[in-house]
Amino acid sequence: MDEEKIRKAFEAEGITKEIKCPQAFAMSEKYGIAKLDIAKYCNTHGVKIRACQLGCFK
Repeated sequence: MDEEKIRKAFEAEGITKEIKCPQAFAMSEKYGIAKLDIAKYCNTHGVKIRACQLGCFK
């Protein structure tokens, strides 16, 4: 996982404390970051995942 790349992507998108699942999917495509790496980054940096497409996070 390239934390610096993900941090910069989050910064560019204005994401600080939470991200919606569709945003994470879109960022994965836009920045070439694996969805799992985005999820890991969120877990380690206290970013909440909202509106999960699988219904896992509310």
